[in-house]
Amino acid sequence: MLRRMDEGNGSREGHTDQASTDIAQMSFEQALKALEEIVQRLERGDVPLDASIELYERGEELREACQNRLDAASARIEKIVTNRDGAATGAQPLDADQ
Repeated sequence: MLRRMDEGNGSREGHTDQASTDIAQMSFEQALKALEEIVQRLERGDVPLDASIELYERGEELREACQNRLDAASARIEKIVTNRDGAATGAQPLDADQ
């Protein structure tokens, strides 16, 4: 597995808070499409090394954002209320227990 180049030094060269903000404002589908495009570019192998590293880092940010959204959706789905027989009887908001 590749290790992120910025681990351990606290630096995120080539990345700004703007990039993270852009991802946060994307829909799941937009983030997934952007991630797929990055994967395709990297798989072609015609990207210079420095650009490949930047693409990889951006791809990792997109992957994490997509995974977080999937996890949140899964948690909401799991909140479906079931009866003793396991049949769905309704739903609760995700934060109903809080």
